[in-house]
Formats: sequence, structure tokens, C-alpha cells
Amino acid sequence: MASRALGASDARLIFGHVLPNILPTIIVMAVMLTANTIMLEAGLGYLGIGVPAPAPTWGSMITDGQPYFITAPHLGIVPGAAIVLTVLSFNLLGQGMQEVLDPKRKG
Repeated sequence: MASRALGASDARLIFGHVLPNILPTIIVMAVMLTANTIMLEAGLGYLGIGVPAPAPTWGSMITDGQPYFITAPHLGIVPGAAIVLTVLSFNLLGQGMQEVLDPKRKG
């Protein structure tokens, strides 16, 4: 209200006050939703209701490697580890970006 009383325009209010306060939250939500989407796609691929068969997905790779788990465990472990590392990376990236972009830490 003080900025409005001093004659600030709507764009100045949005880009100067609102956006810097919600930007870290938007970025973290986008990164966390990306990790969540990767988990969702892998789960659907594992169940066989994800991307159609010719396209390789991590979930379908785990399903395809399941019968060979005793003789060749890497066929299921490697795609599972890739899922874990990718989701963990996205989560850590989101938290790191939140700390860097937090307006309360500036100054």
C-alpha cells in the first residue's frame, strides 16, 4: 500500500514486490513436480500402462529385467538407481535454488 501511495504502477508492484517473494516457491514447486512426474512415469511404465512399448522407459526396463533378477540383477537395479539418483538430484537442486533465491537471506 505504501508503494501504491507513492505512485508505483501495477507492473512495478508485481515485479518489485510480489514476484521476488513468490519466485523461490514457484521454482521449488516446478522442480519438485518434475521429480514427482519422473516417479509417476516410472511407476506407470512398471505397471505397463505408461508410454507404448517401443519407447524405453525406466519403469518398463525394471519390468523387463525382473525375470532375470537372479542371473542378471543389473537389469533391474541400474534403472532403479537411475530413477533414485535423478529424483534425488531434482530435489536437491530445488532446495538449493530455494536457499539461493530466498529474499529473506538478501541483506
